Amino acid sequence: MTSGPLRVGVVGVGHLGQHHARLYRDLPGCRLEGVVDTDPARASEVAGRHGVEHFTDAAALLGRVDAVSVAVPTVFHRPVAEPFLEAGVAVLVEKPIAGSLEEADLLIEAARRSGSLLVVGHTERFNPAVQALRARTRAPRFIECHRLGSFAPRSLDIDVVLDLMIHDIDIVLDMDGGEVKSVDAVGVNALTPRVDIANARLTFASGCVANVTASRISATRTRKIRVFQNDSYLSCDCAERSLEHYRLEARGAGERPGIVRESVSLPEDEPLRRELEAFVAAAQGGAPFPVTAEAGRGALAVALQVVTRIAEQGKAELP
Repeated sequence: MTSGPLRVGVVGVGHLGQHHARLYRDLPGCRLEGVVDTDPARASEVAGRHGVEHFTDAAALLGRVDAVSVAVPTVFHRPVAEPFLEAGVAVLVEKPIAGSLEEADLLIEAARRSGSLLVVGHTERFNPAVQALRARTRAPRFIECHRLGSFAPRSLDIDVVLDLMIHDIDIVLDMDGGEVKSVDAVGVNALTPRVDIANARLTFASGCVANVTASRISATRTRKIRVFQNDSYLSCDCAERSLEHYRLEARGAGERPGIVRESVSLPEDEPLRRELEAFVAAAQGGAPFPVTAEAGRGALAVALQVVTRIAEQGKAELP
């Protein structure tokens, strides 16, 4: 905790990191101190927008910041985040927490040793529609997720499971709250050497089943989650930030129950702004951040199971 504004920095100001910098600049309670990118021109451009210093080496921020967002490619999460954690700096690392469970554990251990805050940027958890969906979910029996996007030449260091599907894996893990007993999955690569479209079926100890599909080669953009539970059905559009709640309503004696449809009113807040507000508050000793490092590790563990099942399926299909 600091007596003045929280000094923050951003490492990696590409597609997503630039928005971290934009939002930190205006968030109350913090001050953007600088940005880092290995591309000097990019670092200079983003820093210039906000009137802050820019660097090409993350180590330049050590001693200058109390908190940092790490928005570099996944393969660099551990080497970039670990020195900040060892220095006692609060770290928000973009999803997935790391490229392997071993690296995730090393980051968690570094945070434990120094007592620093380590959280994971599963931004969809802060989507007003997802938060409203979560608040109305009670013992789900079946969850269906579709996260489809058009091809973009970024995040190609990882496959679609760690790039997109992990958002919904994190959400369904949070909804059920229990152990995943089995994972079945299929996937194919189409435009890149890595898996570009995948489907996974997760069965929980509770009996809940989640069917999760992700693609980064779709012609249309879709971000939908449907939850089926006793006497209730919820349909969430993450992209449109809307939620429909269908439930059975008792009628008069001898009459069948009727279906009532409710369009849930939602705030217009930007999910990433909500996430960074929560991070700043947690770094200043306020309310705990919703997505802990352990939760991020849990989502990564299931995502890697999906990746393994896809590889096994591919081998089984070979002649």
